[in-house]
Amino acid sequence: MPSRTRSTSSKRPGASSAKPRKPAAPSRAKVASRSGPRGASPLARAAAAIRRHALSLPETVEDFPWGERVAKVKGKVFVFLGTDPVGDSSMSLSVKLPESGEEALTLPFTKATGYGLGKSGWVTATFAPGERPPVEVLRAWILESYRAVAPKTLAARLEES
Repeated sequence: MPSRTRSTSSKRPGASSAKPRKPAAPSRAKVASRSGPRGASPLARAAAAIRRHALSLPETVEDFPWGERVAKVKGKVFVFLGTDPVGDSSMSLSVKLPESGEEALTLPFTKATGYGLGKSGWVTATFAPGERPPVEVLRAWILESYRAVAPKTLAARLEES
């Protein structure tokens, strides 16, 4: 039975003998996008802040149905975050507001959500380029929407923390 030997060389034909390089550090753009875009528009900063807030809630996942960002809990959408505002684009989000929906609809930047969702208490807020969204109000709305959509046991965890 012939003996099989393996070459101990790990070089491939044509491979250089230079030392392997360390992976490059992430670009500034990638680092900035994780922590909130530095030097970005007020809309981009607000969008990053509310996205982080939504994803910090218990058992929340991000999904991209229809090419737009949403946050879900147990498979149910509790906030539609739309697309990221870039350049001169606007920012919008939709949330379910069973308690404060009527009051929210009195604000100039809101309307009942389309596709029949408005009849179920969904409200859409839209902001034009250059506007400064009321981030704290939007965070409160995201919490209300989470509580309305999440199972009671998960919603109760918000009260505990």
